[in-house]
Amino acid sequence: MARPPCCSSVILLILTLLLRSLLLPALLVATVAFDFAATPGVSALVFRHLLGFGGTDPSVPLYGFVFLVAPGVDYDIFLMSRVREESLRHGVREGVLRGLVTTGGVITSAGVVLAATFAALGVVPLAFLVQIAFIVAFGVLLDTLVVRSLLVPALVRNIGARAWWPSRLSRPRKPVEEDRLARV
Repeated sequence: MARPPCCSSVILLILTLLLRSLLLPALLVATVAFDFAATPGVSALVFRHLLGFGGTDPSVPLYGFVFLVAPGVDYDIFLMSRVREESLRHGVREGVLRGLVTTGGVITSAGVVLAATFAALGVVPLAFLVQIAFIVAFGVLLDTLVVRSLLVPALVRNIGARAWWPSRLSRPRKPVEEDRLARV
């Protein structure tokens, strides 16, 4: 089942307004889409070859979408709003590291708890619940342990200040401004 076309547009708009950037929100929506695309692919392999399921319930992808995209966007907002704050004070490269150090443990812990909660549904002898349990648990762990902890910070750090275009973070900082911001 395909997601509504306006869903990613609304998410993109919210991220654009929050982060005051055009490039970074597009990058973040792409990482959420990557997580959602990877999860059903891995899940299909596990269901067919390890669990021996012949197929899935047609509503499983929709439930997977809801339970994977919502936390992914929440984690994006939490991580990148902190990275933005730190980048204003310390520059983009240092801001990414400080933002990740500050929020990474919370994001990872929340993801592990959410994944464990859904994984508990895997013991119920209903194929539908086992499939939902695996999709959400795997997808949330992939999102928190790989995408939010490694991929997003690495991409932003490598792109540098250009990731924040057109906000003031994308422009070169003046030494006087750096001294003033360091004292604040």
